[in-house]
Amino acid sequence: MPSLQEKRNFIEHDFVALLKTGNEQSIALWGRMSYRQMVEHMVLIFKNANGSLPSPKIITPAEKLPALREFIYNDNELKENTKSPALPDEPLPLRYPSLQAALDKLEKEIQLFMQAYDQTPGLTILNPVFGYLSYEDAIHFQYKHTRHHARQFRLIDSFAR
Repeated sequence: MPSLQEKRNFIEHDFVALLKTGNEQSIALWGRMSYRQMVEHMVLIFKNANGSLPSPKIITPAEKLPALREFIYNDNELKENTKSPALPDEPLPLRYPSLQAALDKLEKEIQLFMQAYDQTPGLTILNPVFGYLSYEDAIHFQYKHTRHHARQFRLIDSFAR
């Protein structure tokens, strides 16, 4: 299992670099999102993760939170076709004028995510599914999430860690 720093490096440096190797015609192995919709989805995820798009509440029942938080820390990947209960059934409409604009915005939101936790030790940010996430919680979850979408579009091998 990669260290916390290795996971941070993947999120902070490797993920967007991998995304830049794809394009609008990249085909998903599963799911309904196009490549650009996935990139824009990740923009929203990191806006929530850095606190600039706060979640109003936890939607997960309290009795299910311990199992979900345990999942954040285990070595299991997110399964194909995993659907977030926080998202609508259909992909959201596109918001950015181009894939490049969405990639640039994602890169900025990831930087803000790292800065938020770096500048405020002990910070927790509300994730609507997993509850309040510390820096360590957030890195473990975002590592799983970024890898999930990189696998979805064949940017990494399922077994590469």
